[in-house]
Amino acid sequence: MPDSDPHIPATTRRQFVLATGGGLLAAALAGLFPTAAAADATDVEKWLAAFSPAKPTPGKITIGAPDIAENGNVVPITLTVDSPMTAQSYVKGIAMAAEGNPLPAVTVIELSPANAKAEVQFRMRLAKTQTVTAVALMSDNTLWSATKTIKVTIGGCGG
Repeated sequence: MPDSDPHIPATTRRQFVLATGGGLLAAALAGLFPTAAAADATDVEKWLAAFSPAKPTPGKITIGAPDIAENGNVVPITLTVDSPMTAQSYVKGIAMAAEGNPLPAVTVIELSPANAKAEVQFRMRLAKTQTVTAVALMSDNTLWSATKTIKVTIGGCGG
């Protein structure tokens, strides 16, 4: 056996097993109580810039959603864009972001003139009260946007 440094105390196998087990237990317990992660307005801007680098103009798109959502797990959303949906003028895509969710991206929906109406409906999950942003990309490459704050309550009570 090699010579050991007399200034470093020897660790027994039992001490090693107890220390390792304690570390694994602490890591497991930390996983049971995760910290809440949330995007912010800057994350939303970065994500929407990836959708299109141009700055959107407010208007032409409407976010239909409740002002107060009693259940943040299933918030009904309707996005409507004012567009004739013809071969010359149509909505190419709609992107939606939520600034209080762990990731800002909610959805990107591609449309074409074959869609008779520029309207989509879906349900989304909101982690907490937050502002959602929708951006519509038109066939002439202009961008239009809308925002809406949705208050999420817990069990129907203010929150």
